[in-house]
Amino acid sequence: MEPGSRMSRRQFGIRGLQLFGVALLAGCDALSGRDWVAGLLERAEGLTRAVQRAITPRRALAREFTEAERSAVFPGNGTVNPSEPEYQALARAGFADYRLEVGGLIERPATFSLAELRGLPSRTQITRHDCVEGWSAIAKWKGTRLSALLDQVGVKPGARYVVFHCFDALREGGDRYYESVDLEDATHEQTILAYDMNEQALPVTYGAPLRLRVERQLGYKAAKYVRRIELVERFDAIGQGKGGYWEDRGYEWYAGI
Repeated sequence: MEPGSRMSRRQFGIRGLQLFGVALLAGCDALSGRDWVAGLLERAEGLTRAVQRAITPRRALAREFTEAERSAVFPGNGTVNPSEPEYQALARAGFADYRLEVGGLIERPATFSLAELRGLPSRTQITRHDCVEGWSAIAKWKGTRLSALLDQVGVKPGARYVVFHCFDALREGGDRYYESVDLEDATHEQTILAYDMNEQALPVTYGAPLRLRVERQLGYKAAKYVRRIELVERFDAIGQGKGGYWEDRGYEWYAGI
């Protein structure tokens, strides 16, 4: 809020709910093993998500930037070169044999080559990546609109979430990375499967050959090295049932900014 501006009653109430949610979610490690506290934290996250969406119109866009505002350095955090043999073989061949699998609660299960993905409706955007670790960087992304891909395969009525299964594991022999978003974010105008970064084919460091960009959420939602997409009604049986690799380890599922 700008200095000197006044907050309406509605804004004041919403801001209070936001702060209440944050307070509940912060500094609770010592109590997190108690069932009643875990339930309270889960409800607080739901409240935070509800407040976020109450104050942000469904189709509101994340801020986009100019060419001149692109960052000179974009950190390559997390996995920067998956060691899995399947991935390494694809990378050596320039991803010519890469195929994105799409399945789950859809009418027409399919696989897509990079050329086919590039042939679908696309979007180019210059946006800021906000990492939960505290850094931000701006880059230019081009990719397939996820909504266009979903139109191709036909979403069944029971589907509620889109799950992204990835090639990489953050440690040798560990669980492979995965993430999920609901259909509202999946069909948002700025949600894309990026295959270009800064006007070049997406480098391995940043998730080649395909990564998710979901611009209204924190960076850990933007899964890299996507190998398969699955539409589901619920994600209880995937990973540890929290909807994402880091969510299984305590992060919030909805990471709205």
